[in-house]
Amino acid sequence: MRVGVLRETQDGERRVAATPATVERIRGLGYEVVVDPGAGVGAGFPDDAYEAAGAAVGEAVGADVVLGVNAPGPERLDRMRPGATVIALFAPGSDPATVEELGRRPLTVLSMDAVPRISRAQSMDVLSSMANIAGYRAVIEAAHAFGRFFTGQMTAAGKVPPARVLVAGAGVAGLAAIGTAGSLGAIVRATDPRPEVADQVRSLGGEYLAIDSPETEVSATGYAKEMGDDYKAREAALYAAECREADIVITTALIPGRPAPRLITAETVAAMKPGSVIVDMAAANGGNVEGTVPGERTVTPNGVTLLGYTDLAGRLPAQASQLYGTNLFNLLALLTPGKDGVPVLDQDDPVQRSVTVVRDGEPCWPPPPVQVSAAPAPTGDTAPKPVSPVREPMTPRRRFTGVSAGALALLLAIGFAPAALLPHVTVFVLAIVIGYYVIGHVHHALHTPLMSVTNAISGIILVGALLQIGHGGTLVTVLSAAAILLASINVFGGFAVTRRMLGMFNRS
Repeated sequence: MRVGVLRETQDGERRVAATPATVERIRGLGYEVVVDPGAGVGAGFPDDAYEAAGAAVGEAVGADVVLGVNAPGPERLDRMRPGATVIALFAPGSDPATVEELGRRPLTVLSMDAVPRISRAQSMDVLSSMANIAGYRAVIEAAHAFGRFFTGQMTAAGKVPPARVLVAGAGVAGLAAIGTAGSLGAIVRATDPRPEVADQVRSLGGEYLAIDSPETEVSATGYAKEMGDDYKAREAALYAAECREADIVITTALIPGRPAPRLITAETVAAMKPGSVIVDMAAANGGNVEGTVPGERTVTPNGVTLLGYTDLAGRLPAQASQLYGTNLFNLLALLTPGKDGVPVLDQDDPVQRSVTVVRDGEPCWPPPPVQVSAAPAPTGDTAPKPVSPVREPMTPRRRFTGVSAGALALLLAIGFAPAALLPHVTVFVLAIVIGYYVIGHVHHALHTPLMSVTNAISGIILVGALLQIGHGGTLVTVLSAAAILLASINVFGGFAVTRRMLGMFNRS
């Protein structure tokens, strides 16, 4: 069967549904591939590159499986052959009329923006892929409009303070914005109604601003929910205070199936510093900021720039096409388990069922809910569970007694130990003290590479054990063999982990 890659016709759209690299992978599933002429030019992929990857350049609308970024228009859908499968971003949840329109044709329609947020579907999650790019690009656009350094500097011409960035919403887009702004040297703060994202914000170098409200709770779906009046009042007060000090504000708050919540009022914008920048990433859904114009750059009377761009992911067309094409390939791989070029739509699979909008002309929307893994599902067992005993904090007297007992035991051991052992005990004790303070002050993001490298110190133990094995009797030999085994695991395991981590930064 043939897979067709459409050329996007929407104004300003430069993404493409498949790159030459993903074309090769699609052909590996047994499909033939045909690409519309000029489909990848906007993303930097000429027709020659597709032909070199094994695709034919021609009309893609008549293929058995048609791939697109945006939903094809009615005239294109009418030209598709009966029984064809169309895969694109149809947004059926936001416009019920779309489902009715698609059901008028004998087509099977799969919507990539309906992939459920579960672990096994992460490789197909287009919304996360595009949100990641959009969050990165939002910071780039903000930096361009801001016109000043993000990082603080001390120069001969004077001191440059670091920019202060506030990110509203710590989902995929928000976390990408936090990481990007932090890497540029800004002081980053972030808010989110889900308390479980606090550690993620801190891991990227940001400061999590919690809103103390009884409504905050761990999300059961992975998405933020609509909050009540009490939370909104506390949230508004927080934004009014933080925006007054911020140089850059990036809002990312979206609730599935609903208009974007209004987070920042016109009064809050009016109180911001002249030259500040707001990037409203929810502009396409109504906007989080009062006064945002979708797709436009506006400046308020007090000099605050509002960016309501709705094509942030498309402003990095090559990267967006690469990730979107990979998401599409992963879905095709799921649909083609036999790698024989024949898609098989399994409606018992929750992932395939969730993305199915129309099947052979029959509307299938909305799909049944899928239990996500963001929080454990409640069980029917309501019996009280045993409560783990809470360890009481150690009193100063108990701590002093314990330290004294340990010191006395160490002194007794040193007093009766051979003289040759004393230097080794001294080095051992100093190593414990120094190691505790050094490791305790290492940023948690560096713990894994630090442990990987320091595990190689086990090589000292390995050398010592090799020198002792076979000498001093059976007990020494057994202990040496055990030391060799354990030290070897640490050494080779440490280097293996380090190699994998370094491979994450390898451009090739």
